[in-house]
Amino acid sequence: MDYYYKIQNAIEFIELNLNENIGITEIASKACFSAFHFQRLFQAISGFSVQGYIRRRRLSEAAIMLRETDKTILEIAVAFQYGSHEAFTRAFESCFGLTPTKYRKMQEHHINHLEKINFMDYGRKIQGDLNMDKPEITHVNKTYIVGCEYRTSLNDEKHFNEIPGFYDDFGRNEYYMRIPERIAPAFPYGISCNFQDDGRFSFVIGEVVRLPIAGLPNKFINLEIPGGKYAVFKIDGPVKIAQNTWRYIYGTWLPNSNYERREGPDFEVTDVCNSVYPEKMSMKVYIPVR
Repeated sequence: MDYYYKIQNAIEFIELNLNENIGITEIASKACFSAFHFQRLFQAISGFSVQGYIRRRRLSEAAIMLRETDKTILEIAVAFQYGSHEAFTRAFESCFGLTPTKYRKMQEHHINHLEKINFMDYGRKIQGDLNMDKPEITHVNKTYIVGCEYRTSLNDEKHFNEIPGFYDDFGRNEYYMRIPERIAPAFPYGISCNFQDDGRFSFVIGEVVRLPIAGLPNKFINLEIPGGKYAVFKIDGPVKIAQNTWRYIYGTWLPNSNYERREGPDFEVTDVCNSVYPEKMSMKVYIPVR
């Protein structure tokens, strides 16, 4: 429940500053999380990206002002961090399906407002209802990987759409064949790392080697997975189950467990010989914990 309490502190900060230009790092600091980890938790639990939530809340409050005040549309736009009447109108229409002008003229005002989220409610609903298998907690030795680096983002769950394509690129071009001295062929690692405050991160696909390798071909990098304690989740099913497992880990298991996520990359290991994309994936997901 502590996770939900911490995120609610950030929500209260957002609500007090809907009319201000606030950055994700400042918001995340109110929950005592890194910006990237905060965004991952927030999106997994609520279904909204942080920026998407702020945008929807600002437009919802703007709609109330349109209905209850005589302020001009431009005044309301500027109050909620929109630089022009046109930018505000585009955002409002995209969100609610009609322009601010049409909304203000309506006799009955029925649009889908977003009220302030209460993360404590999420905690009360989810606690005690963990319907997936518990992970194995194990120690992993330091591991060296050589692989290809791809760039993606948490925003709007872009990574879920793009990562299958990264694996396809890695396999179709047989990049695995260009990795020297592979220890465990047919067990590719997919590693999330190099996290940025705006939600961008690297996804490295590669295989285990004994030691870092000098003089790698273009596109390849060395990566070290730190040793330590990990929560390991087993996946056996279609790609959608694998993606839902990631949502479950950050949206349900981690906030309700007795563990905290420590620094370091997440990674997944696929058993290629026992997987058939996309219908049947045999994988393990590793989350660094303490």
